[in-house]
Amino acid sequence: MILIHPLINPVIFSFGFFEIRWYGMAYVAAFLIGSYLIKSFNRILDPSLTNKLIDNFFIWSIIGVILGGRTGYVLFYQLDNFLLNPLYIIYIWQGGMSFHGGLIGMILSMIVFSKKNNILFFQLSDLVSLVAPIGLFLGRIANFINVELIGRVTD
Repeated sequence: MILIHPLINPVIFSFGFFEIRWYGMAYVAAFLIGSYLIKSFNRILDPSLTNKLIDNFFIWSIIGVILGGRTGYVLFYQLDNFLLNPLYIIYIWQGGMSFHGGLIGMILSMIVFSKKNNILFFQLSDLVSLVAPIGLFLGRIANFINVELIGRVTD
C-alpha cells in the first residue's frame, strides 16, 4: 500500500465544540513572529517607527489579511453560494481563505494605515516584505497538514 499523503489530524486539540486547528495556529504564529521580526528590523533599518505604531499596524494587517482572504475565497471560488446567500461570506466555520484576497486585503490595509499615520507606503512595504515569506511558509505547511496541496494522481 502506498501512502498518498500523511494522515495528520488538522485539529491540534478541542474543548467540546471549540477546536484549535493547525491552520489557525499558522496565522497566529506568522503574525507573532512577523511582529517580533519587524520590530527587530525596524530598530536597525529605521528607528523612526515606534513599537506602538508597529503594534497598531499589526492590528490593521490582521484585519486586512483575514477579511481580504475570506472575501477573496468567497468571490473567487464560492461566488455561486454568495449570490444565493450573501451571508455565506460570514460562514467562517465552513473554512476558506484565499491567498490573493489576503494579499489585496494586506495591501489595502497598508495603504490606509500609511495615509492615516502619515508614513510612506514603501517604508511599511519594505518591512513587511522581510517577514511575509515566513507567513507564506507557515500557511503552506498548514495547507499540507489539511491535505489541500496534494496535487493530482499520476501513473
